[in-house]
Amino acid sequence: MFMSVLSGLIVSVDAFFIGLSLGFQERCKFLYLVIINMFLFGLCILGFFIAEQIYELIPIDPDYVVGFAFIGLGVWYILHYFISQRIKRKKGDNEERESSPRTISLIGLVMSIEAMVITMGITLIFLPNSTLLIPLTVALAHFGYSALSFYFARTERMKQIPAVYSHIISGLGLIIYGLLALFVEIEIS
Repeated sequence: MFMSVLSGLIVSVDAFFIGLSLGFQERCKFLYLVIINMFLFGLCILGFFIAEQIYELIPIDPDYVVGFAFIGLGVWYILHYFISQRIKRKKGDNEERESSPRTISLIGLVMSIEAMVITMGITLIFLPNSTLLIPLTVALAHFGYSALSFYFARTERMKQIPAVYSHIISGLGLIIYGLLALFVEIEIS
């Protein structure tokens, strides 16, 4: 039991980077993070109850899906920033533009699906001794890590970082997690 809870805490550290990513966006409010994590909690519970059925239906390992989704989102996040800045320079607009609600929603959706897949993976690893502590740990760890880094991103020291660095750091955080998901899977295989 202790190992399944510890696994949930360890594999949820990626939420720290997502909290930073959302915290750097002035448009994103803490309430959005709470809503994202409520949805995430529901998906963790769902993942716990249907882990074996979904796992058997996916033709490839879910870690690959999560890894490539996060790599794609990280690359998209970085490229989207640079492309939008280039367009703004061509138009002569020097004002910093916020991420759209669509981008914030996409980050939240991917974070929630990733937490569900993590819950499914931990549940399957520790069957038949899996309990509801697994989805509870994953969901609470995601909320704790993302809330901490969200507030950290809003501090005066972090606000002094130029926007380009915050977008690159956020995108690289997502890419690094995606690579870890892929390499951990390759290492185990």
